Amino acid sequence: MTTEADAMMEDASAAVETGKGKGKAKASDQTQDEQTDLLPWVEKYRPATLDDLVSHKDITATIEKFIEKNRLPHLLFYGPPGTGKTSTILAMARKIYGPNYRNNVLELNASDDRGIDVVREQIKSFASTKNVFSNQGGFKLIVLDEADAMTTAAQGALRRVIEQYTRNVRFTIICNYVNKIIPAIQSRCTRFRFNPLELDQVEGRLQHVIDSEGCNLTQDGKEALIKLSRGDMRRALNVLQACHAAYDRIDETAVYNCTGNPHPADVEKIVDTMMNAEFTTAHKHVSELKVSKGMALADMVNGIYDIISTYKLPPQTRIYLLDQLAQIEHRLSTGGSEKIQMSALLGAVKIAMQLSQNKA
Repeated sequence: MTTEADAMMEDASAAVETGKGKGKAKASDQTQDEQTDLLPWVEKYRPATLDDLVSHKDITATIEKFIEKNRLPHLLFYGPPGTGKTSTILAMARKIYGPNYRNNVLELNASDDRGIDVVREQIKSFASTKNVFSNQGGFKLIVLDEADAMTTAAQGALRRVIEQYTRNVRFTIICNYVNKIIPAIQSRCTRFRFNPLELDQVEGRLQHVIDSEGCNLTQDGKEALIKLSRGDMRRALNVLQACHAAYDRIDETAVYNCTGNPHPADVEKIVDTMMNAEFTTAHKHVSELKVSKGMALADMVNGIYDIISTYKLPPQTRIYLLDQLAQIEHRLSTGGSEKIQMSALLGAVKIAMQLSQNKA
């Protein structure tokens, strides 16, 4: 009897443990789905294959030819942020190595220390061993993202590593400013420039995300979002996600409020006041509007540029005004006083109006 009772107790406990195991598996699956939903949309909707990329089809076609012929060179991707450089290389790695591509790729980003010690130790140790399990020539892949932050000494050491271990690895160097990469590295890589995305390409990808997430986005809100993205897909998705979290209905005002950019109607009011009101009155009104709306002068300058580009002005007036806007923006970026630059901006507009009247 005791034996039978013990056996029944063991079966019951085993059943409980099995149930717990199933419960844990379901919880694990559920957690994984929840984690996917909680991802930033930039990562959630990052293109997984080269075919998913919405732009730079000529570049992706060339890379696919390299992969097919097993002739992949060292690559140098450069261009503005949010144009698909990192997405392209990750999609390329998936195509070469399959789902477990992370085992064959060393990715170093801006958060990593990229001094000469990292090149001599981490990169060199990864590059010195060959991958015998790869079906693509046995080489591994090293991705150096934002490589323009590397020191000159580190780039000099990297040049030698690239030269020495070409049989084992292929390097992909990603940067925003190619002039910060030393010529010795540039000459060892095939260079591709990633231009800002076309606005219709941004709109197509945005529409896919809007439909998938069920965003209540108005037409003027979409136009404002595409305009503010300036060809940067990452910026467009981040702003869309922020607006979706903050507003039930995303219109033009919601987009401008969420990004902190001055609304075009406010900028137009500022330009109209600068052009038509007397200097002291205009300075007072513009300063009050700037404070009440919480505008930064640098953002105002960008907005004024967009507004002025739509006005019909004599060539000399336009040249003078754009030159002054550029100088004011430069002085602001180097730490100039907003109060003084505000007066300079108003003075430039007044002189431009006098030039325009003289030409007339």
